[in-house]
Amino acid sequence: MTLKLQTIICSTRPGRVGPSIAKWFNEFANADGRFGSELVDLADFELPVYNEPNHPRLQKYEHDHTKAWSKSVDAADAYVYVIPEYNYCPPPSFTNALDYVYTEWNYKPCGFVSYGGVSGGLRSAQLAKQLVTTLKMMPMMEGVMVQMPWNLLDENKVFQASEHHEGSGKAMLEELEKWASALQSIRKG
Repeated sequence: MTLKLQTIICSTRPGRVGPSIAKWFNEFANADGRFGSELVDLADFELPVYNEPNHPRLQKYEHDHTKAWSKSVDAADAYVYVIPEYNYCPPPSFTNALDYVYTEWNYKPCGFVSYGGVSGGLRSAQLAKQLVTTLKMMPMMEGVMVQMPWNLLDENKVFQASEHHEGSGKAMLEELEKWASALQSIRKG
């Protein structure tokens, strides 16, 4: 059975560059063949600031947006977050999406394709790695960093990956596969 990866677009703001980068990585992951990768856009779920009355651990969701998000998160064996940097941090949409569910994230690995200015979103990814560990996720040391992504879009706004993006992506996928395979036994146990 093929492992399922979700490439998640974490920015929800208008005019974002994340979808172009995420589309590239999702296609790259599918071509690699270690995972069946699905592109997921947080904006499609329209999650308001956390508004469930019960703790996420109970999984007693009352809102349709939460039920849809829970089903999506639960379906994957691993995640790659395509994440920008806002003021040295991940976007609020990312943190909010993490907070909505709990058990669905447990014992799954994740990686980061970060983007931003000269830092390439690394500060955002480093903080995000701390956040995901509280959900019993395993963040990968390997990641993809995209500096100045607006300079890497063609005339159709399609992200043009460089050799180092592909090399970093391959290394991250190799590690994700190892962890996703190993952690399946914990989730099934």
